[in-house]
Amino acid sequence: MSVHPRRWVALGALLTAEAMNLLDATIVQVAAPRMREELGGAPSAVPWLTSAYTLPFAVLLLTGGRLGDRYGRRRVFRYGVAGFLLASLACACAPTLGTLIAFRAVQGAAAAVIIPQTIGLIKAMFHGAETARALGTIGPVMGLAAVLGPVLGGVLTHADLFGSSWRAVFLVNLPLSLAVLALAPLLIENRAPRLPGLDPAGTGLAVLATGLVVLPLLGQGAGVPDGPALAAIAAGATVAVAFAAQQRRGARRGAETLVETSLFATVRFPAALVSSALFFAVTTGLTLVVVLQLQLGSGADALTCGLTLLPCSAGMAVASWCSGAYLVHRYGRRVTAAGLGVLVAGLLAAVGAYRTDGQPTLLVGALTVIGIGQGLFTSAFFTAALRPLRPQEIGSAAGLLNAVQQLGATLGVAVLGRVYLSCPDPVGAQRACWVAVGALALAAVATRLMDPRPATPDSPAEPAGPAETGTAGESDPVGRHLGAPHAR
Repeated sequence: MSVHPRRWVALGALLTAEAMNLLDATIVQVAAPRMREELGGAPSAVPWLTSAYTLPFAVLLLTGGRLGDRYGRRRVFRYGVAGFLLASLACACAPTLGTLIAFRAVQGAAAAVIIPQTIGLIKAMFHGAETARALGTIGPVMGLAAVLGPVLGGVLTHADLFGSSWRAVFLVNLPLSLAVLALAPLLIENRAPRLPGLDPAGTGLAVLATGLVVLPLLGQGAGVPDGPALAAIAAGATVAVAFAAQQRRGARRGAETLVETSLFATVRFPAALVSSALFFAVTTGLTLVVVLQLQLGSGADALTCGLTLLPCSAGMAVASWCSGAYLVHRYGRRVTAAGLGVLVAGLLAAVGAYRTDGQPTLLVGALTVIGIGQGLFTSAFFTAALRPLRPQEIGSAAGLLNAVQQLGATLGVAVLGRVYLSCPDPVGAQRACWVAVGALALAAVATRLMDPRPATPDSPAEPAGPAETGTAGESDPVGRHLGAPHAR
């Protein structure tokens, strides 16, 4: 029995919300140097325009899923989209760089409310074979958004429509958000059968620990002294230990906890979190370095930046599809190692390109190889990370992987951005690439710890479907990873 067409229209609203989230990030990365130029501020302020979005997104993602579980996913989804719309309008009207950064943080918080609801709403609307068809639309849409994002950011900023300059990259969210809100009544209300708690103490500790670690790294690029920054990072590590202890105590008492503590009974899942954080730190931070070098070092405009990044996005989308559809089934987790190897090769090619003063042909070729490496890695990685987990752990694991992905993106922007800005122009870009190579070497070690068994042709990885969540909200790292390397 076929599903009523109105449900497929409602699916379009969910896909638009997912794509809007990714587009907003890639568009802003390309336009960020122009924002800094027109609003004033040092080049070190540019990474804040990305991190101000990804940091609240990362730390509030699990709580966003819990809100949908408890109060209704359609209701929470609509509130999130409305908040995203208002925050986008505020960003477009921001009179100063500090104000813009503050409104970007509100955008990130709204996205953390929107994104966890999509998979649960899809599963509420579709049944049987139709569910797989509906979920299968997420990957291609995210891939298309990843490809179009940098180009659209460059085109909108360069076109200067009605004198809007970079403000158009936020104004484009308004018609998209209004369309989603207009279609939202077609969604079916849905909530978890068992109402979960929100664990405000755990959320507060997670936010505090993350802020104390990440914000000093960003601040050092703006001239914050090393001593206070290191003290804040040490305090963040202490709070992180306190968070882990609070989660364990809550689990022993049978209370609601922010994460499923059984995930940390062995080294496998923690290794997956480390690998994910390092990988997305490299890919997101590298995108910022490329944009900064093109606009600040070479004097290129936003349109040139968008077109330069296009081969990377296209290579990532195509390789991700090939990896998920064919290679993972045949070669298992070997594809993960291959993806990291190709990515390192692309970084080395980028070092060579920057030694020749960023020769365009060499740089585009290097970025294409980097994109292919990203695509090969992501499908195989998320399959391997979720495969050995028990059903009751999948929801929390998926939420944690998505949150750590965003946290890694924030750290990558902070660290690689600082490395570049400490010695700008080609030398800084080369150093950032070498730091990225070192981070990927650590990611390779962590990935190996995810599955200590030797890889054999007789034991390929089985594809993981979209995560079914329990109390942690519902998210789909396998479906949404297509656009993830550019950071949200």
